[in-house]
Amino acid sequence: METALEVMVEHTGESKPSRKMVIDRTQARVIARFGPEVVPQPSQATAYRVLTELERRHPLFRLSTKRNRDIADRPEGPYGKLRPTRPGEYLLMDSNRLDVFAFDPLTLKWVQAELSVGMDWYTRCITGIRLTPVSTKAVDVSAVLFQSFRPRPAGRDWPRHAVWPEHGIPRTVLVDVKGATGPGLASPPLVPETLVVDHGKVYVSEHLTSVCRRMGISIQPARLGTGRDKGPVERYFRTLWEGLLQVLPGYKGPDIHSRGESPEDDAFFFLDELEAIIREWTAAVYHCRPHSSLVDPGLPGLRMSPAKMFEHGMARAGYIEAPRDRDLAYEFLQTKWRTVQHYGVEIGRRRYSGPGLPETGVRSPYDSPVKNGWPFQVDPDDITRIYFRDPATRAWHTLVWEHAPSAEMPLSEDALTFARQLAVSKYRFPDDRLAVADLLERWNLGLGTTIAERRMALRLAREQAAIELPESEAETVVSLPSVRKALGQDKQTAELREPDVVAETGDDDEVDLEDLAGEDDFYADALEDV
Repeated sequence: METALEVMVEHTGESKPSRKMVIDRTQARVIARFGPEVVPQPSQATAYRVLTELERRHPLFRLSTKRNRDIADRPEGPYGKLRPTRPGEYLLMDSNRLDVFAFDPLTLKWVQAELSVGMDWYTRCITGIRLTPVSTKAVDVSAVLFQSFRPRPAGRDWPRHAVWPEHGIPRTVLVDVKGATGPGLASPPLVPETLVVDHGKVYVSEHLTSVCRRMGISIQPARLGTGRDKGPVERYFRTLWEGLLQVLPGYKGPDIHSRGESPEDDAFFFLDELEAIIREWTAAVYHCRPHSSLVDPGLPGLRMSPAKMFEHGMARAGYIEAPRDRDLAYEFLQTKWRTVQHYGVEIGRRRYSGPGLPETGVRSPYDSPVKNGWPFQVDPDDITRIYFRDPATRAWHTLVWEHAPSAEMPLSEDALTFARQLAVSKYRFPDDRLAVADLLERWNLGLGTTIAERRMALRLAREQAAIELPESEAETVVSLPSVRKALGQDKQTAELREPDVVAETGDDDEVDLEDLAGEDDFYADALEDV
């Protein structure tokens, strides 16, 4: 038995063996170590029964090889972990590829989506949600962190228990609840003190590091290959899969063995709609359901939900004062250090100018990486403008790209780089104006079918920006009938419609087209673009 257990441990990092192979190797090693006919050999039935008993001590045959490696990596002594004592002390952030297909608004084909979330460790409340096509970028992670300070508004038809008050104080603390309750938020506002992240490229990027430095947030990296350091957020992904994703159309299963025959044929959710579904399920179900890990040491039998745990944390640690600066969103954009020239500022071979720029020759008061450099905030998803803060007045100024009038919609940095490559192969003397015009024409004709073009166009086609700047209008999330079905609500679909909608009389009816163009939803914008 000792030799058999030794052989089983040796196969922890290898492919899964058969029981017969382990028995043969064990018998050969016993004979080589002690000699023939020294140790009595068990019968085949006894050997299989012994392996079944040893399976409890070291799993090897029954579970998957990945699960067996996780069990083998468990520490021998007591588990040690960070123990939060108040809301906002530790914020867990992680990204995970979803098992549901979504629709590409440009090519009307299915794509894979990646979900990035932020979770308060003490309360298990989800403070930020961001769904991105293909993969996550550093600006998406910064957007999730920004949602902790400025939560997204709640849906207009969400249930009352799923909406958080705008002031952040639980309703049980207030005296006059109706007088102080506004439209409400999707999650509670928090001021994180420490981020617990893994070693992914977007989480150790200079963008996120500079944002945390400006906001006074510490970064606690998890150990390599140790998922239990972010156990609560990993458990949220599993709960999301069990409670919501597997009942949605387009669900493809966690692996190839669980995949349906053609799950992409059932997918009809766009990315922004799928994000709205996840956000509402998190607020209406996950935040209001008791968790077995949310307990008070003084009352060990009491199980609390994340919403109740937030109230418990406020009673324990006091009111959370979030920053109220209306220009806080600029701090979460990417910072570029550049010098000011007579023509303006040049970033990535793009020239920007506008009011508020310091005069040429004025010495910069910042200790910048470049000589006499000034900080400029850049949004990678919209490079048509950058933002500069006057160090004297602390006011933000918008600087416009010289070719911005040729682009009638936000243009990402990846899209411009790809447009330049197309222009070089087509024109002898290309410039950015021709490159942008050709790229927009290519997308309008429906020729953008490569993976790189689909990813760039998909980010442009998203209805909501990664970080909502003060100039942008708040987005109103429209709930779908499938959301009602997933949440088990029995309201009629007719209640979601506007009372003054005119019935459609024809495909070319101008009145109907005007009514559709006036609606503020995804399909109205798509119809207007067409």
